Amino acid sequence: MEPQNWTTVKEFLLLGFSDLPEHQVPLFLLFLTLYLLNLLGNTTMITLVATDHHLHTPMYFFISNLSFVDMCFSSAIIPQMLTNTFSENKVISYTACMTQLFFFIAFAGFEITLLTIMAYDRYVAICNPLYYPMLMNWRTCVCLLGVCWLNGTLQSLLYTILTCRLSFCSSNKVHHFFCDVTPLLKLSCTDTFLNELIIFTDGSLIDMVSFLFIIVSYIRIISTLLKVPSVSGRSKAFSTCSSHIATVTLYFGSIFFMYFRPSSSYSLEYDRVASVMYTAVTPMLNSFIYSLRNKDVKVALKRMIREKILQKMDFAA
Repeated sequence: MEPQNWTTVKEFLLLGFSDLPEHQVPLFLLFLTLYLLNLLGNTTMITLVATDHHLHTPMYFFISNLSFVDMCFSSAIIPQMLTNTFSENKVISYTACMTQLFFFIAFAGFEITLLTIMAYDRYVAICNPLYYPMLMNWRTCVCLLGVCWLNGTLQSLLYTILTCRLSFCSSNKVHHFFCDVTPLLKLSCTDTFLNELIIFTDGSLIDMVSFLFIIVSYIRIISTLLKVPSVSGRSKAFSTCSSHIATVTLYFGSIFFMYFRPSSSYSLEYDRVASVMYTAVTPMLNSFIYSLRNKDVKVALKRMIREKILQKMDFAA
């Protein structure tokens, strides 16, 4: 058997959108705008929930944590991508690449679990309102949040360790704008069957179960709401649920397209679009979805702006 001419890869080249040189400026401005809107919207949501006592409920507690993880999720990827856009040196060290992969998967796992818990919160609030204060007390909410972090960390450790065990050939060109599992699997010289098996198995046990749990929860919620005689009460509940459904649809749709298929079907164009959706677009939209469609958040925002204006007037006087 002839010896394999492999070299140890100590750094990767994140090519990103370098194959579209004529679109570098528009892409940079687009992602910068999405990232700044992400920071603005999610920071505003966190501030509102923290400072307005009217929003000190389990639902808004989870929404504020969703805003926090959305900021962290994008911050693990977008700044590096913006730096590489106009830089001739698109190098990222092996250690930095694995670190980025770890945090990316950790925040993704956290968000999937949190979206599932938010569906359960809505289910209890609508289908079992009398038991809601007992079932969703603050101790329970904090414990559920701990489950989110635990799931994200364990998933991230598993995926990162499996990726670190791979050997990479002399080619270190990652045709993506961040260190993700799929393009790294394509770059590996060793057999990736175990990695793909774990991704599909983990996806089936956790991600698919989470998604099915959300679906079942909303089937029960819709069934309960259809029996509500009050049109206004039904409309308010549907409005609250529709925001969460929109977030789930955007996020899970991109995740399923990206990961739950063999690496042989990897497509640079389609996968980049899916990656942009769940790393830049969805984290930015979440805060605006929950604020623009939520009467309580809009009232809290007006109240905060009014208080800021009055404070400035008092200071000026």
